Amino acid sequence: MDQIEHLQQQLHKQEKLASLGMLSAGIAHEIQNPLNFVINFSKISGKLLSDLTEIVEDNEDKLSQDDREDIDDIVADLKENLSKIVEHSERAVGIIQGILLVSRGKENEFLPTDVCKLVKEYVWLSYHAMRANIKNFNINIHEQYEAGMPQMMVIPQDLSRAVLNVVNNACYALWSKKQKAGEDYNPELTVSVKTKGSAISISIADNGEGMTEEVKQRLYENFFTTKPVGQGTGLGMGITRDIIENKHGGKISFESTEGEGTTFTFTIPIRK
Repeated sequence: MDQIEHLQQQLHKQEKLASLGMLSAGIAHEIQNPLNFVINFSKISGKLLSDLTEIVEDNEDKLSQDDREDIDDIVADLKENLSKIVEHSERAVGIIQGILLVSRGKENEFLPTDVCKLVKEYVWLSYHAMRANIKNFNINIHEQYEAGMPQMMVIPQDLSRAVLNVVNNACYALWSKKQKAGEDYNPELTVSVKTKGSAISISIADNGEGMTEEVKQRLYENFFTTKPVGQGTGLGMGITRDIIENKHGGKISFESTEGEGTTFTFTIPIRK
């Protein structure tokens, strides 16, 4: 009866997560529209600023040296500000598109994907989600992405979920160790994406709590979790292994030392 009750609780939680996924997709779609306006009007404003600069240059003889220098400084600042608005708005759009891809993507559909960009987005999504939920959460993130890597055929909605599951666990392990280790401990997450022969290698390493031998043995067991009640479903790593090994035909491996940290590696064959 206890097992049945536990399963019912987990199923109820999964239903809530599914509803939350649909809600997130709706919110993401609604946010994307105003963001597009921000980007478009920023670019238009940049064009108008260039036109204004030309007018000033045509009437340079009517301006004092001080006025011209002030105008040049203001124009330079405005161009820099507009550039930052476009840059960060486009990054926000990229994150939103990733969320929509996860919620709307067709099941098991392989698509040409910028794997480095996908991994980066979901590493930072996990980090900011932890910061939103845990006061004073902070870690150092080191990223190593292979330059010039072409798009690869993967199932983006599933690969992003696998990355998110592992990074969420890493962030939790870092936070948990920080509560015990004190100020001298510097929590660090190291992420790398590279090609290795005929495969893509995605590595996610942390210097958190590490795993006990029992956790290593039961890691992929459904409903097994080391997190407190209400903070973990115990399904994430089983789903992650299914995504990497069954859906992508790859391999997931890990190395972990209790008290020192854990490294997960996804090895995914490159599809032609």
